[in-house]
Amino acid sequence: MNILDTIIENKKKEIAKAKSNISVQQLQDAEFFGRETFSLKHTLKSKSGIIAEFKRKSPSKGIINDTKTPLEVVSEYEKFGASAVSILTDSEFFGGSFEDIRSVRKHLNIPILRKDFMVDEYQFYEAKSIGADIILLIAACLSPTQVSEFTDLAHQLHLEVLLEIHTEEELKHINKNVDFVGINNRNLKDFKVDLQHSVDLKNQLPNGIYSIAESGIYSEKDFKFLKEKGFDGFLMGEYFMKGNKIQDFIANVSI
Repeated sequence: MNILDTIIENKKKEIAKAKSNISVQQLQDAEFFGRETFSLKHTLKSKSGIIAEFKRKSPSKGIINDTKTPLEVVSEYEKFGASAVSILTDSEFFGGSFEDIRSVRKHLNIPILRKDFMVDEYQFYEAKSIGADIILLIAACLSPTQVSEFTDLAHQLHLEVLLEIHTEEELKHINKNVDFVGINNRNLKDFKVDLQHSVDLKNQLPNGIYSIAESGIYSEKDFKFLKEKGFDGFLMGEYFMKGNKIQDFIANVSI
């Protein structure tokens, strides 16, 4: 199995355990479930377009930064112009937790993307209960039918949907209700990065859909290249988590 298959197999076990411990009704009774969500569609154009990520580690890079707290990091992101923040909630492979979102929700006035591997309806109620505004759907581990059904459920819960693709074959996962299409510059199966591949895919997207360049953006040059090619948003994690200041980055790319 590749790493994505391994993650999904583990995720299904986690979900089964969670379902036995906490009911959907209990999730619906949680503090944040009834809150009004923030919209990335509203902040994407009015701010930098950057979805800045809090990520402690990854399977490809190991430990990235395990000393900063979520609030320390994402407060800086919002202060200096991020359109949204992305927070990993997978524990086994990325060192994240639900508490990483809960602990910052009341302190932010921009959207939070729950970044995880969504393969079960239960997870959408989890996302809503912890204060997320956007969920990620990864085409590589879902069928087009699942994407459509999960998108409908997300919208019923007032969550926006970022659909991630990486191949031409995955273009068929796009439906008219998806809010954003993210094109992962990094192949989740071997972790190689290819920005031009992402540009080629972007040129095949339906007209009028928001496009997000994801991962593998390691420099101002990378950012400017992707922006010139027409991407609306940019999901960046490792670059900022390694100590590069978002304040300086946004100032430089805005010149």
